[in-house]
Amino acid sequence: MKEIPPTPESFAVIDAATDRLLDGLARLDDGDIAAPSRLPGWTRGHVLSHLARQAPALERLLEWARTGIETAQYPNRRARDAEIEAGARGPAAALVTDVRTSAAHFRRTIEELPEPAWRATVRPFTGELCTPRRILVIRLRELVLHHVDLDIGYDVADIPAPARQIVLDDVLGYYAEAEGMPDLTLRDPEGALLARFGTGGPVVSGAPADLLGWLAGRSTGRGLDGTAPLPALPPWL
Repeated sequence: MKEIPPTPESFAVIDAATDRLLDGLARLDDGDIAAPSRLPGWTRGHVLSHLARQAPALERLLEWARTGIETAQYPNRRARDAEIEAGARGPAAALVTDVRTSAAHFRRTIEELPEPAWRATVRPFTGELCTPRRILVIRLRELVLHHVDLDIGYDVADIPAPARQIVLDDVLGYYAEAEGMPDLTLRDPEGALLARFGTGGPVVSGAPADLLGWLAGRSTGRGLDGTAPLPALPPWL
């Protein structure tokens, strides 16, 4: 599982992803918010509601790390989904404000988290045991990929290299443990090995942005070199 240290450099990567998202939201009106996102069944409002509510949900895990008292990220999936749905139909101004204020509160929380808490063990909604260092990766991953999902002119290729590499490493780590992952070797355009799954199997190569788009389910894999068709991947988170 990918983790990053709680350093000013790591926080700056998250800050930059947040700022880019907020810049993109500034021009959206109520009609834009009600339009479909790239995620099946979700409008842009659903995506923004999820991002806004995810920040305090992750803070509950950080509170667990700080106090040692188990605090679930969400009570259950039904409660999580209901929370997203409740905010999804709000006006654009309210949703954008919620994303902005919740992101700022999350930023203060990670900055103020005591050093020992960063070594504590918590369990996110997805079930794995991890430290809060992974929470930083989860938040960054959600910020950049859901920015793409909003379909407002921002694509995987627009993700700056530092954030893209962190998220690509996270995705590769997920597939390294995923059931049903096909035998597969991934290489960069120069042929350097990025990952090998199972016995290696077919080789797929491409630029990091193209690989991330395919692996994270944000593209069909156009631009990648390899066997045709590309192998089917297990469901992404």
